[in-house]
Amino acid sequence: MHSSKIITRGNPPTEPPEGHTWRSMMDIAMRAGFKARQNDEVPIGAALFTAQGELLATGNNSPVIDNDPTAHAEVICIRNACESLNNYRLPQGTVLAVTLEPCIMCLGAIIHARVGGVIFGAPDLRAGAIVSNLEGTDLPFVNHRFWTIGGVCEEECKTMLQSFFLQRRK
Repeated sequence: MHSSKIITRGNPPTEPPEGHTWRSMMDIAMRAGFKARQNDEVPIGAALFTAQGELLATGNNSPVIDNDPTAHAEVICIRNACESLNNYRLPQGTVLAVTLEPCIMCLGAIIHARVGGVIFGAPDLRAGAIVSNLEGTDLPFVNHRFWTIGGVCEEECKTMLQSFFLQRRK
């Protein structure tokens, strides 16, 4: 894992789902982030995998193009997976890979969909609700717990975001 610092919460597995590395999972999320960038959206991407390593869905940020403040990459990814599974809850042990630490809205979606674990790239010092501003995995009032690994491909994820905002300011 290419990162300046790996952060874990809960009880993450020692190995990623079969057929993957944490990096290969994040690579798929980053590709979804590039798709968002092509649409002039903030380049955040997500990918959801079964515990056995099957890719269930991807999602990319699209709040501007969809006129929808809830159209974050994580929410879109979870919606796509639930629609294809014809169930509002995900199978046990699913793993969500996302390029930026989820916000509080996405934390709620992760909990309600019953995601088993989350890996994320860059921390979000402004709005991150997993480790940066809120320890979302440790909230005492939620009815679902999940593990998390942060800092997977952190530098690549940060660079993708920083280059987008630098270009936008020009």
